[in-house]
Order: sequence, then C-alpha cells, then structure tokens
Amino acid sequence: MSPRLLSWSGGKDAAWTLHAMRQRGDEVVALLTTITDEYDRVSMQGIRRDILHAQADAAGLALIEARIPAQCDNATYEASFADALSRARERWPDMDTIAFGDLFLADVRAWRESLCARLGWNIDTPLFGRDTARLAREMHDGGLRARLCCVDTEQLDARFAGLAFDAALIAQLPDGCDPCGENGEFHTLVHDGPMFRAPLQVREGETVLRDGRFAYTDFAMA
Repeated sequence: MSPRLLSWSGGKDAAWTLHAMRQRGDEVVALLTTITDEYDRVSMQGIRRDILHAQADAAGLALIEARIPAQCDNATYEASFADALSRARERWPDMDTIAFGDLFLADVRAWRESLCARLGWNIDTPLFGRDTARLAREMHDGGLRARLCCVDTEQLDARFAGLAFDAALIAQLPDGCDPCGENGEFHTLVHDGPMFRAPLQVREGETVLRDGRFAYTDFAMA
C-alpha cells in the first residue's frame, strides 16, 4: 500500500481517523493542515501553531502546511491546497491518497473528491457513515481526550467553549446538536489519545467572541 496523507485540523475527528487508519494497517506518513496567515493558527479550529506542531510530533508524523489569508476565496484556498499536495508528492512520489475525517456530510465529501480528482489524488474517509452518537462515545472510551476550542453560538451555547469532550458534555448537548459537532456546532483540540506517543500539556486561556458568533477558547502549551 502506498503512503497516505491525512488532512489534519487538530481536532477529534482527524485524530480518530488517524487511529482508525493505523488500526487497519495504513501507512500514514504526514499530516496536512491549513493555517491562516494573519493569526498563525489552524483555520476554523483556531489552534495555535506550536500546539499543532506538538500534535504532529506526538503522532510521529511529518507536517505539511497550506497557508491561506484570513479573507480567503475558494480559488486561493484551492491553489494553496494544490501546492501542499504537490510538496507531499515530491517527498513521497508514490503517494496518491489523502484521508479526511468526514462523518456524514455527503456534499462536503463530494466536493473534496472532485477537487482532489482534478489534482490527481484519491480521497479516503474511513469514518464516513458512522453513527455519530456511538462514535463520540467510542472516541472517549478509546482514550481520546479533547477540549472544545470553538463553539458556534448560533447552534450551541457559548458556555460549552473550553469544556472537555467527555461523556458528561455529550449528555448535556441539546437535541438537534450532533454529538460529534459535524454540522459545525463545535470544534475541538485533541491533547491525548491512542494516536499520540505522549499527551500534550495545554492550559486554557481566555474565550473571545469573533464575528459576533464564534466563541473561541485559546489554549497554549503548558
């Protein structure tokens, strides 16, 4: 089997995808992460870049960054993504597949598949179609530890920002909120789990509201 690349957000779905791929014997050699230049943080998740690099080190994997501006149109994103894939293939010439942690959004998966096909790549979505309530419990029971680093306050109360992704939190989620946050209700920062050689020590900082909607909780290396 050729070496695999994994799209990495720093959150639980990407981390559990890595765990699932390793369990089935895939050779994952690198992570690909989109970084927003102005903030020097992971796009969407808002995770600090030094934590991202600590995650890659804990996973024992190389890290490839795709840089984009804060106000990024689709063409700019696609160009940065294509460049990152090109750099990955230069390093691993046999690489032809990138995995994503998509769970059930078929339109998002179809868009990724179309984009990657145009660039000469296949996609893999090992968790796609899983029952997310069962998957959320499986993640926690399997040793994954994460904190909510971003909450969409139009879908979930801001008080959830910064909380641990655990059984108590899952039980508190309101009806209509996906247990894995697949509709964008929340994003997470993974700091421990079976995909890491050692846990990351992080400390919680302030929570700020951005764009009048998204509650971001800052985490830094302890």
